Parts: sequence; structure tokens; C-alpha cells
Amino acid sequence: MTDTVVVIYSGGMDSFTLLHLARARGYKVHALSFNYGQRHVRELEAAAAVCQAEAIPHKVIDIRAMSEVMAGSSLTSDIAVPEGHYQEDSMKSTVVPNRNMILLSLATGYAVTAGAQAVWFGAHGGDHAIYPDCRPEFIGKMDAVCRVANYQPVAVEAPFMALDKGEILGEGLKLGLDYSQTWTCYNGRELSCGRCGSCVERLEAFAAHGLKDPLAYESHA
Repeated sequence: MTDTVVVIYSGGMDSFTLLHLARARGYKVHALSFNYGQRHVRELEAAAAVCQAEAIPHKVIDIRAMSEVMAGSSLTSDIAVPEGHYQEDSMKSTVVPNRNMILLSLATGYAVTAGAQAVWFGAHGGDHAIYPDCRPEFIGKMDAVCRVANYQPVAVEAPFMALDKGEILGEGLKLGLDYSQTWTCYNGRELSCGRCGSCVERLEAFAAHGLKDPLAYESHA
């Protein structure tokens, strides 16, 4: 029997790469996306389009009712999105309270329902400075609890934990992925802004490979 994994798929660059890496390794993939009241749904639209085109089972779970207990972030509340690099202290405003614990808990429930052995999500080395719920300590403890939370043990895995954005892009380039099918910008305008932390990190990744990002930008920081 082919092993099955649930991939938390935002529609962004990292989860897009992770989704295709799982398929390349021979896993049967169920993609799971969340609408948690983020500023826009451009990523979710990108995720839906990819899954429809590639016949990947895809569920989008609406948890906007939880926004009152996940407030205070510039990604979910009426707070200006900071510009600059993820290493800057100002980027802490993009932390959504307890987001990954909530999403991983729901994804684990889905994994049990779908008969999946693991939940994969795209936390990576570049996230560690700002996001506590993307650090190895958090991943290890979530993995431990999800293995005992149900009759069926479910592993929580972050295959990109030791990689930075450029290295993740390198994995995707090896797979021949088309990154015009992703959306990364924290702002949901027609073009990517080129100045928020997410855009800056993405542009740096393409520059590290001597490549031009296929997405169009308003400007480059």
C-alpha cells in the first residue's frame, strides 16, 4: 500500500515545493489548506488551482470563527504589514498566535480520517528567528504528542527544517517546478509588493540561484 501524507498547503513557495516533493517520493498526498482570516486569499486560490490541475485531493477548512482568539497579528488584524527582512524585530508582528499548533492539530485529525501516516508542513530554517512555532523544539514536541493523541499514531514532519529559502527553491528547481503557480506576498494586491518580509526572502532565494522570479512585482526592496 502506498504511504499517505497530509501536506499543509498554503499555496506559497515552500508548501508548493513540499507538496511536489512528497509526490516525487512516492507518497499519496492529501493537501489541506486553511482560511484563518488572513489578509487575502491569493495563496488559497493558487493552492486550489494547482490541486485541481494535478488532481490532488484538496480540502480548504474555514476557521475564521477562531479569528478572535488568533488576533493581534498584522496578517489577521488591521495592523500595517512591516517591510524589510525576517531578521528584523519588526517582523514579529506577523506572528499569528498559536497558528501552527492549531493547524497541525486539525491536520492530524484529518490524517487519522484519511489513513495518513504523517502530516508535513513547510517550516524552514529561515523561520526560526521570528516564529517560535517553526523551531525544532516545537516540531519535536508536536510530533511526540500527535503520535499518542489517537489510536493511530501520526507523525509531524518538517522536511525543510534545516534548509533556508534558497535551498528549498533549489529542491524545487530539481523537480522542474513552475513557481508562477505560487503566491508569497503578504499583501493581496494585483502584483507582489516586493517589500514585505515574505517578498524580500523570496527574491533573495531566486537571486541566490541567478534567476528571475516569474512573478511580477510593484518594486524591489
